[in-house]
Amino acid sequence: MDVGNHNIEERVTMTHHAIEMFEFHVWANRTMIQRLKEIPHDVYTKEVQSSFSSISKAMPHIYIVDTNWLGIVNGKNMRDSGHEARALTEQVEAKSLDELEAAFEALAEGYRAFFKTCEDLNQTFVLDNPYTGVKDVSYGEVILQVVNHGTYHRGNISTMLRDQRLPSVMTEYALYWYSK
Repeated sequence: MDVGNHNIEERVTMTHHAIEMFEFHVWANRTMIQRLKEIPHDVYTKEVQSSFSSISKAMPHIYIVDTNWLGIVNGKNMRDSGHEARALTEQVEAKSLDELEAAFEALAEGYRAFFKTCEDLNQTFVLDNPYTGVKDVSYGEVILQVVNHGTYHRGNISTMLRDQRLPSVMTEYALYWYSK
């Protein structure tokens, strides 16, 4: 196989894996929200000493950051996209879990619309991160960042549940394989 064909295969694989990982992220968010609907509301909103002040702040945080990244891949600069996404914080934190679930579903559709228009997830663009500087990143890397960020914070939520003596729910990628 020559180098040219190898690059084509890598591009197809990356595209497939980035989109597949995004679908895992959607599934994991749904799974966690379903678990959160099962716990007492006072546990959901209770102030705790953890990575977030309450469980009710963590899922909205994932949503806000996902919104920010969607704005970025759709052409907004990071500063403006982040400002617009953070402006939604109070509104998103006030949503019921059913409303938050619907918001996540609509956001997922926004990402899927992006996937349909993006010809190559390996294509790079200049990310001007106001905190760390300028860097070329690929669209696929951004999608993997979205997934990784969500995974990290769903782990925080699991810890907050366990600290309150409640079971969490498994949202590992390996379980996702069997849920399809």
